[in-house]
Amino acid sequence: MFRLTRLTDYAVVVLGQMSMQNERIVTAPQLAEETGLPLPTVAKILGLLSRQGLITSLRGAGGGYLSHQDAKEITVADIIQSIEGPIALTACVEGAVDNCSVENMCPMRGNWNRVNQVVADALKTVTLADMIDFENSFILEKSKSDVSSAKLN
Repeated sequence: MFRLTRLTDYAVVVLGQMSMQNERIVTAPQLAEETGLPLPTVAKILGLLSRQGLITSLRGAGGGYLSHQDAKEITVADIIQSIEGPIALTACVEGAVDNCSVENMCPMRGNWNRVNQVVADALKTVTLADMIDFENSFILEKSKSDVSSAKLN
């Protein structure tokens, strides 16, 4: 099963909170309180995101973290790669951290790269802004018609 860690899910929450107050310096304790996430988790996420350049870490008495990118500029792929590392569905795709013991004789060798690229490209089309737009995110046409007919009844 292809599954993202809870830490990646929480990173979307943290970045979403930061993007609602773009250009505001926030601390890990502030974000923990605002999001309801545990402080150690928030601190870890902030460290990973700042190392990858999605946010800026500011040291000193007035320090904290600063979101300098608009939510429309940050993709889900950016967030996943900051927390999880390269997007790799299997051990044999380019950029995977693990090695497959039968890679040299596998008939599928190289074919997973195409699938992996399609998934990565799809994740690059969804932005943080899409994720935090609760009213309009991912509403299917069928769902819209169901809602419309429910309002009529």
